[in-house]
Amino acid sequence: MGSDLKKKVAITGGIGSGKSLVCNKLRDYGIEVFDCDASAKRLMRTSQPLIDSLVRLVGEEAYIDGKLNKSAIACYMMASEENTRKVNQLVHPAVGQDFILSGMTWMECAILFESGFQKYADVVVCVTAPKETRIKRVMERDGIQREKVLEWMAKQWPQRLVAKRSDFVIVNDGKADIDKQISQMLAFVGYV
Repeated sequence: MGSDLKKKVAITGGIGSGKSLVCNKLRDYGIEVFDCDASAKRLMRTSQPLIDSLVRLVGEEAYIDGKLNKSAIACYMMASEENTRKVNQLVHPAVGQDFILSGMTWMECAILFESGFQKYADVVVCVTAPKETRIKRVMERDGIQREKVLEWMAKQWPQRLVAKRSDFVIVNDGKADIDKQISQMLAFVGYV
């Protein structure tokens, strides 16, 4: 089913919206979804050209004994928006290339518009949830304080803006029928 699908579909949405839930449910339809976040983490650990670029940018402390020093990268990025932009200019193209080489047609990308990854998609699907629901989910999932969740949310585009720029919206508020919305979305993209 859907093996001849040529459209590329991106699933996006803010932290705690439920993108992963939707992507996991897509597996029931035989759809494999490329995870941009997992790709970035893997490439930062294994891609020698990316590792070399990050060391040149951040310094030798970016890797200790050949292993990614996440705290050094995070400190560098937190120092300024310019530093974050510089790291992203290295990581994002590597992830984009990884997606192309994967041969997959579906991707999950939290920062789709911020990273410019909408260029890889024919259809953008946004997963939304009420702000308080999202905060509670992330606090429970990651065991962190509300302030930290709000800090992370502030670094992403506002949910309403992402939804407005998307082709299809799935509401994951704990009340709406997710399975029904996924079926409607699959029909919308021409998968079923």
